[in-house]
Amino acid sequence: MTEKTRILIIDDDEHGRQVMELLLGKTGFATLSAANGADGIRFVREAKADLVLVDLFLPDRNGIDILREIRQVSPELEVVVITGHASAETAVQAMKEGAFDYITKPVNFEELKIIIAKAIEKKRLLLENVYLRKQLEERFQFKSIIGVSPAMQRVFERMQRIIKTDSTVLILGESGTGKELVAKAIHYNGSRKGHAFVAVNCGAIPEALLESELFGHTRGAFTGAVRDKIGKFEAANHGTIFLDEIGTMPMHLQSKLLRVLQEQEVERVGSTRPVKLNVRVISATNTDLEEEVRKGCFREDLYYRLNVIPLQLPPMRERKEDLLPLSSYFLDKFCHLMGRPLMTLSKPALDALERYRWPGNVRELENVVERLVALTEQDHILPDDLPVEITEIECSSKGLCLDLSPDGIDLPAAIEEIERKLIIKALENCGGVKARAAKMLGLNRTTLVEKMKRLSVA
Repeated sequence: MTEKTRILIIDDDEHGRQVMELLLGKTGFATLSAANGADGIRFVREAKADLVLVDLFLPDRNGIDILREIRQVSPELEVVVITGHASAETAVQAMKEGAFDYITKPVNFEELKIIIAKAIEKKRLLLENVYLRKQLEERFQFKSIIGVSPAMQRVFERMQRIIKTDSTVLILGESGTGKELVAKAIHYNGSRKGHAFVAVNCGAIPEALLESELFGHTRGAFTGAVRDKIGKFEAANHGTIFLDEIGTMPMHLQSKLLRVLQEQEVERVGSTRPVKLNVRVISATNTDLEEEVRKGCFREDLYYRLNVIPLQLPPMRERKEDLLPLSSYFLDKFCHLMGRPLMTLSKPALDALERYRWPGNVRELENVVERLVALTEQDHILPDDLPVEITEIECSSKGLCLDLSPDGIDLPAAIEEIERKLIIKALENCGGVKARAAKMLGLNRTTLVEKMKRLSVA
């Protein structure tokens, strides 16, 4: 049964209080009343009310003074001021002191019901926002990021230092290593946690729209701009903006971003009026920005402005100690979501997972576990339940993957297939950057491009 909203009426007019209690009771509210300010404040201190209706003129004190005291005792409590002596001056004063609204005697009960409904809705939204913010802060605590490996412990140590500053951070790491999760943890554990965290995937927004998305635009700035729009930077004011895949940003926007970082102000597209900002910038990339700078594809001055504090996230293959706790976490998560009893990994299945190189990192592991929970009939996962790309190969200490059937193989075709797989994995690990992939494979870039053509690697 839903608990009734409790409304406290503070009024020295006994007849008026009784009528108000009767009408509110019939509407479905629980009521309590006080004939003076002292009793009313006592009820507030005892947390007996969800909303207060207070008369401005009481025998023991002024209603404005009571309003001030209520705001001190219980700032989240909404107060509606009622008086038979209406004036613009008292109305303005009551609102300045934090009253939710103001109504005159004789009270129009239908009007009062509307005011009460709005006050209750405002309080509900405030409590919901507080709850959601608390949930976010708990979710993005450092302890919520799973990592027992030495590599992750070094990341946590660096993050502890980062949250004490307001400096710009550049998070580096392969695709799927959890860069946005780390950015959120930095925000929700820092001094800006009470303000917005705004994430922008620079690589997912068409180039023609990215400038407007980041910096906003004015009405008529371009075809289709029918109204003013604030950009992501303005939306993140006093909070944090997270620029993911920053390496994909076009050169002309890099110049504008550099100015925003230097001047701490933004100009909307179509406007010359700067808007002052106070935003922390965290960016992330899976590309080698130093290499992009050398190639002339990324501004050197912007790179140094973004790379004030670098944070390197290790790939999954360098943190194998985290495979078991991560797998257990994902098993628990997806078993709960799919209504299954908790599943477990057999030792041979775990060994197979540890031998695999995880080119997609933690994101790939999460997807694999979700597939296992959805498709495995028994509650104990065996090697045969794992995806074929994990179990069909035996990896040597150098990471070269071989599969020799008793009937023999077509060696030239097998070598081509190994080449093809290694090239694909290298490209995945390097975010599609051919120069980095070639370096990882011990080739020059031209040779890699020729092999990609010959092996039909897109």
